[in-house]
Amino acid sequence: MTVYFIAIYLYRLLVALVSPFNRKAHELLRGQRQTFRILKTQVDKNARYVWFHAASLGEFEQGRPLMERFRRNHPEYKILLTFFSPSGYNVRKNYDGADIVCYLPFDTPDNVYRFFRLIRPEMAFFIKYEFWANYMWACHHYHIPFYSVSSIFRPNKIFFRWYGSMYAHVLKYVTHFFVQDEQSCKLLAGRGLTENVTIVGDTRFDRVIDIAEQTKELPLVARFCGDAPRSLSPFVFVAGSSWPPDEDLIIPYFNNHPDMKLILAPHVIDESHLQQIEQKLRRPFLRYTEAVKGDKDVTQADCLIVDCFGLLSGMYRYGHVAYVGGGFGEGIHNVPEAAIYGIPVLIGPNNKNFREAEDLLRMGGCFEITGATLFNAVVDRTRTDNKLRESRGRTCRDYIVSNAGASDAIFRTLGL
Repeated sequence: MTVYFIAIYLYRLLVALVSPFNRKAHELLRGQRQTFRILKTQVDKNARYVWFHAASLGEFEQGRPLMERFRRNHPEYKILLTFFSPSGYNVRKNYDGADIVCYLPFDTPDNVYRFFRLIRPEMAFFIKYEFWANYMWACHHYHIPFYSVSSIFRPNKIFFRWYGSMYAHVLKYVTHFFVQDEQSCKLLAGRGLTENVTIVGDTRFDRVIDIAEQTKELPLVARFCGDAPRSLSPFVFVAGSSWPPDEDLIIPYFNNHPDMKLILAPHVIDESHLQQIEQKLRRPFLRYTEAVKGDKDVTQADCLIVDCFGLLSGMYRYGHVAYVGGGFGEGIHNVPEAAIYGIPVLIGPNNKNFREAEDLLRMGGCFEITGATLFNAVVDRTRTDNKLRESRGRTCRDYIVSNAGASDAIFRTLGL
C-alpha cells in the first residue's frame, strides 16, 4: 500500500499545483477545505448516520433511489452525502434528501482519521467505481458495513491486472457487492469473492423511471414544441449533455432542415460556450432563461438553448429523437435518461463499457454515430419514418422497464 499512499499524496500535490489555472481543481481544493468545518457545525452527535458517497453527478443519480428509499423507510437515520467532483457537488450541494452534503477529503490517513473522528456512520454506500483504500480500511476497522452498489468491473481494471494484486486486497473490506452484471461477478470470484456478491443490475434504471413518473409538465417547452401531443407536434430533436464535437454534427443539420425544432442542452454551461453555439446557428434561437423572463416569445424560436441545470431529464419527453453527448470525448452521458421516454437515442463512438448503450445498440434502440454523413442519414430516417422511430423507441423503453428493480433487490438482501 506504500505505492498507493505515495500516489494519493502526489495526486493531491498535482491538484494544488494546477488549481491556479484550472477551475475544477480550484473548486475541489476550496470545497475540501470546507468539509471539516461543515462536519463540525452540522453533525448531530446524538443522531444515527448513513453515509452515501458518489464521485460525481452520474453516480449521485444512481445512488439517489437508495437514499430516498432509506429516507422514507428509516426516518430514524440521518443521511450524509459526499462527493469528490465539483460537477456533482455544485449541482447537488443543496439536495434536500440528505442532511449533510460535503466533499470527501483526499484519501490520506490524516484526513480519514479526522473524518471518522467527526462522524461515525452506521453504514456506508459507495456508488459504482469508488474504492478509496483508507476510507474502506477505516470502515472495516470500526466495524461499519461497507456496501458497493451499482458497481461494474472490467478485466482491464487495476484489481484484475497482474500488477494490481497489492491494491486488490481492499476489495476484502467490502461487506457486500451489488453488481450490475455477470462479468463483474466472475471477476470478483477470481479474487476469491463469491459469498458477498449479488447481481442486481443498475439502480439508475429505477431512478430514470422515477423521474419520468414524477416529472411535471414544462409549459414553456410545451409552447416551444407547439402545445400539441408528441404525435402531432413538429419533429423535435433533443440533444442532451452536448460537447462541441456533438454540436458540430447537430447544428449544421438543424440549420438545413426548417421542418425540425432543436432543444440543445450543452454539458458545459458558460458564456463562452453558449456564444460559440449561437454563432453556429443560422435559424432563430432563444436561451431558456431568456424565455423564462418573458422578454421574448418562445414560439418564435426554432432552437431552445438550455442554459441551466436540472431540466434535461424532463425535456426528453418532448422529443421524437434524442442525442446523448460525450461519445466523441471521454464517454457518453446518461442514455437511460432519454430512453425511458420511448424515443430512439443517438450516441457517439466512445460508448464501450457503458452496458445500457451496448445493449441498446445490439437491440436496435440506439444508433452509433461516427461522423456527419452517418448522423445525417440516421436523422433523415428517424425524422421521416414514423414506424421505424416508434419501433426503436419502444425497444428503448421496454429495455429500461425490464431492467428496473435493483433498489428493491438491495433492500431485500440487506433486510432494510
